[in-house]
Amino acid sequence: MEIFATGLNYKTAPVEIREKLAIPEDKLPDILEKINQIPSIFESCILSTCNRVEIYGVTDSPEEAYTDILKILSSYSGLKIDELKKYIFLYTDKDAIKHIFQVSSSLDSMVIGEPQIVCQFKDSFTRAREFKTVKHIMTRLFDKAMNVSKKIRTSTGISRRAVSISYAAIELAKKIFGDLSDKNVLLLGAGEMAELAARHLASAGVRHIFVSNRTFEKAVQLADEFGGSAIRFNKLFEFLPEADIIIVSTGAKEPILRKEHFKEIDRIRQGKPVFIIDISVPRNVADDVNDIENVFLYNIDDLKMVVDRNLEERKIAAESAKILIDEEVAKFDRWLKQLRVNPVIAKIRHTADEIREAQLERLFNSMPYLNEKERENIDLAVRAIINKLLHRPTMYIKDRATKENSEFYVEMFEEMFSPKWDLRKQFSGKPSKKGRKSEK
Repeated sequence: MEIFATGLNYKTAPVEIREKLAIPEDKLPDILEKINQIPSIFESCILSTCNRVEIYGVTDSPEEAYTDILKILSSYSGLKIDELKKYIFLYTDKDAIKHIFQVSSSLDSMVIGEPQIVCQFKDSFTRAREFKTVKHIMTRLFDKAMNVSKKIRTSTGISRRAVSISYAAIELAKKIFGDLSDKNVLLLGAGEMAELAARHLASAGVRHIFVSNRTFEKAVQLADEFGGSAIRFNKLFEFLPEADIIIVSTGAKEPILRKEHFKEIDRIRQGKPVFIIDISVPRNVADDVNDIENVFLYNIDDLKMVVDRNLEERKIAAESAKILIDEEVAKFDRWLKQLRVNPVIAKIRHTADEIREAQLERLFNSMPYLNEKERENIDLAVRAIINKLLHRPTMYIKDRATKENSEFYVEMFEEMFSPKWDLRKQFSGKPSKKGRKSEK
């Protein structure tokens, strides 16, 4: 049995190809079912996000699994197989395990350390479990992947630094104010950047979010989404003294907020700081606003410098994370290879138990005067002898299972301890097949 990972992502395919392969929630059961019906695949799971569509699973023939999955993806997307092959990767064995661990830990993400992939990864497994397409091996793999992800985040700090413009803005606000729970926020503009900032602010627990926009209906819509309040654009300057944090993101071609607006505001606020983030292009807040004491102005270039610096720190953290992943891949690969010999070990132990039962039955029949406690003690002693005799060979074959030519050692081990004739009869005092032949 081998772990495999196949599919495409932002590294291997452009967005126009990824769009065609993206699998919405309502299509997932059908695709999973088709993949799970492939004869060479025993377990499977699909991770579908805006940046990747990847299939993970267990197979006894990775190439056959890859070929059959290509046919399914071709039929689903409408792309020809030869075209798909340009974008679809295939990882097997340790490479597949490593890739899955890197995805779950966001080391393979477009933005290293981004938290969304962790939830997406977890949800993909939850769905596969609901559809009964994962079993023992994949369950163990995904549990380990989530543990690795958590260990990386806590030990390397890979996700602590802000790497999006809107999130960097909130981190800067925290550095200025500390606790944001008693702060009022004004969003000037109701576009996508303002919405992202509002989400981060809401999660940071600010006291209230106010939204002002030239189109009042858009302000109302965004404010309602976060339990905030909308302010008409012509009332904006009346409200400015109430705002502790101002995030500006509009399509205006010239500054909306100027130095003269904040001179009076500073007097009214009695020296309480105002934090302004201008993420508009072109800028909507005049540069000289920053000359006023207790006013802190940052524009998109300032934030980009923070983001770039934090990205570099995440890359350094990622190098430490890769070392940890290599260690965990080796551990999981060892467990997987040892798993292959478990049926052989179980078979040998079953044979040993049959021998034990036969010998004890023969012994107890010849010694009917033994009481129940004496029989129990003899049984325990025999079990202990068997366990000690089998312990070293068992550890030996488990270790050999992780090395090259493991099949040779496993077959030799099985032949050594499980001869073709019936061991139970050999040790029950009855003549063997060989013995019966020799009597003729």
